[in-house]
Amino acid sequence: METTRHIGKGVYLVVDPSMHKPTLYDKLDAVLAEGIAALQIWDHFGVDDDIPALIGELCRRCHAKDVPVLINNRWAYLAGTPLDGVHFDTIPHNYGAIQAAIGRPFRYGITCTNDMAPVHWAHNHRADYISFCSMFPSHTVDTCEVVTPASVQRAKAIYDGPIFLAGGIRPDNIAQLGGLPYTGIAAISGIMSSDSPGEAIRAYLKHIQSSSPSK
Repeated sequence: METTRHIGKGVYLVVDPSMHKPTLYDKLDAVLAEGIAALQIWDHFGVDDDIPALIGELCRRCHAKDVPVLINNRWAYLAGTPLDGVHFDTIPHNYGAIQAAIGRPFRYGITCTNDMAPVHWAHNHRADYISFCSMFPSHTVDTCEVVTPASVQRAKAIYDGPIFLAGGIRPDNIAQLGGLPYTGIAAISGIMSSDSPGEAIRAYLKHIQSSSPSK
């Protein structure tokens, strides 16, 4: 059985690959200079994107900083690109077939809500992390229900890997998460929509280091 390779403490950055590419790369480079735990490529490609080439460029920049890169849902791209893993929005009921098709070790995590079924799945399948969505109302995660603090606490009793929190989290409200057993924050608009993404990520990291009890 392969060893689980957990995602480390900090900011798990989600990027929208449909962004204007020079802007995307400039902001990513600014963030990488500060340090992130991992990068997830959101499943939201532009109609004219060369997806394998785009994945390759994002991986090149991240791997130079030893940052793993995962893709949202579209696991088939692991077969022909240097991706490190996949993030599932829902329980993949054909997970055994997915493992066989990919044919190599990879990192994986799953979105969790107030329903503990994905948490149990993550525990049973030794997932590398789980990510709760949404902690606060947010226009970028309007398909997620708002997660209660009690759900995060219940998850910690079931799953002993890294727990990330996502959805509407900003430097001015992250303090409200104090006391919850989380490893880091999964963020997209709070960083990539900022005119100063490096400064934004420093603000998140400051709060994570001072508030998160999970190591």
